[in-house]
Amino acid sequence: MTEIVDLSHVRLSGKPLIVCDIDDVVLQFAAPFQDFLRGQGHELLPRSFRLTGNIVSIDTQIAIEPADVRRLIHAFFEAQETHQTPFDLVVRTLCDLSVDADVVFLTAMPPRFRDRRRRLLDRLELPFPLVASEEAKGPIMQRLRSHASLPCVFIDDMVHNLQSVRDHVPDCLLIHMMPDSPLHLLAPKPGKEVVRARDWQHAAELIHAHIQQ
Repeated sequence: MTEIVDLSHVRLSGKPLIVCDIDDVVLQFAAPFQDFLRGQGHELLPRSFRLTGNIVSIDTQIAIEPADVRRLIHAFFEAQETHQTPFDLVVRTLCDLSVDADVVFLTAMPPRFRDRRRRLLDRLELPFPLVASEEAKGPIMQRLRSHASLPCVFIDDMVHNLQSVRDHVPDCLLIHMMPDSPLHLLAPKPGKEVVRARDWQHAAELIHAHIQQ
């Protein structure tokens, strides 16, 4: 069943729009998730850019079932306030960008974990509106962009999310950001319409150039 994504809490001021993913863009996911897995008797073998099929029992080295992968991801999200920390410069950069733009977080996470993530973001002094959904990001981005004439930016580590936004908001600046992890080295490459940001300092330069055009 398709989830109805609630955006009623998102208040935009009419400035340029920056929509930003969270896991492995704002907050570290890959590294702490692997630590979490080891604590559960499992490990992630980076054989392809996916979790299912690559999480194995440490004892047997046999891949666990997809349902168990999902259970572990959900358990990690339950404990995210303990495990996840921000990347370098992200807090200062987003706060600086928010002077000239509306910042919204769009995270691919079951909505029931939203309150935990909200508490974590607030603790880190990242008070920007948060949308948690497992639906495609392109249609959500299209709804968020209420002022079609203003510049917009979308930042994500997943190519399929960038492609989804490209298909629904073709004039949006698409920024690909991802950590330098063994898993992400196996990620598909984005198309030429996507710009790769090395870090948050580089991302800020790209964003400022775009919204000031």
